[in-house]
Amino acid sequence: MGFSALIISALAALIAGVTLSGLSDFLEALPGLIVLIPAAMAMRGNIFGAMGSRLGTAMHLGTFEMSFKKGTVLRSNTEAAIALTLILSFVMGVLAWLVTLLFGISAIGLVEYVFISVLGGVLAGIFLLALNIIIAYQGHLREWDVDNITAPLIGAAGDIITLPMLFLSAWIVLNAPETLIDLLFAAFTAATLLLIYHYTKVYNKDRDETHRILYESSPVLIICILMNIFAGLILETELESLISSKALLILLPAFLNEANGLGGILTSRLSSALHLGLMKADRAPRKRAQENFFVIYLFYAGISLLIAVLAHTISELLGMGSPGLMMMIAISLVAGFLTVTALNFIAYYVAIPTYRHGLNPDDHSIPLTASGVDLIGTMFFVLMVLLLGI
Repeated sequence: MGFSALIISALAALIAGVTLSGLSDFLEALPGLIVLIPAAMAMRGNIFGAMGSRLGTAMHLGTFEMSFKKGTVLRSNTEAAIALTLILSFVMGVLAWLVTLLFGISAIGLVEYVFISVLGGVLAGIFLLALNIIIAYQGHLREWDVDNITAPLIGAAGDIITLPMLFLSAWIVLNAPETLIDLLFAAFTAATLLLIYHYTKVYNKDRDETHRILYESSPVLIICILMNIFAGLILETELESLISSKALLILLPAFLNEANGLGGILTSRLSSALHLGLMKADRAPRKRAQENFFVIYLFYAGISLLIAVLAHTISELLGMGSPGLMMMIAISLVAGFLTVTALNFIAYYVAIPTYRHGLNPDDHSIPLTASGVDLIGTMFFVLMVLLLGI
């Protein structure tokens, strides 16, 4: 099930890569936009991947029901996902602007960053929320282990839908009257502040699962946003190379998506194993954890070759620049092996401490692992591009 989901995820992420390479003009017309892209793409997976992981754990524990009644697992997770999408999309836009300002990078302004981040995030979030509910419904009905499929499918769908929604928002910024953008920015700000006020005026950890998810997830997700923005800064420094060899832009989303999908599978399985008592919170990974690590390496060995060959083939068919098949395979395999090694380490040492401190690993493992992998994976990807002289 996991390998099937990863293949679907790889194909979907390559579509996202083609979209990114085809819209490189937007990256040049709106300086600093690429800084926002890794954070925006990752945030969709972080919010909705974590939601899927929580639903998967609830299915294992027998507490899940396909109902939107107040207090049910599905209702609480839906409310939390909607609130997190709006609030964190706003925060993401502000942080992207602040970081570019801090590092002296020529970039679009605060209003444009927030507008693109919020509108693109909300439009993509609507689709991903619906998909998460469909996966949960089918998984519950067919008795699937959704831990093996939710993260890669949500990650792939997030890549496919997030990029077009971001670029639609960017197109509006470039073509709509400035007054309209300012009015919508004011509306987004007001809605975000009202939502924060609503969820902070009352909080009872024992009675309200929605509040618990928001309070435990928000700090972690803000840290994740910063890590992904720094990944975007790394890409900004090599933007000229990426645009000149568009095969790399096709490969990049698939490369990061597969690492995230594998991270989602691993962290979901570790979280469920901890909740069910199948794995102890040991200081060093023992047999069950090691078996999962080995499976992750096997998964990536096959997937890395697939995405490299497909990215090269697509770029050749579309007449885009490619550094060559062997170069693409080298980047994918070597950078991927290093990234997956880091992934195994991060996933385990995020899940264990959070579980030991009485927190839910489902709220922290996927976001922290995914964003850590995005930053580390981007570093290894760019490092390979530099070492190979592309």
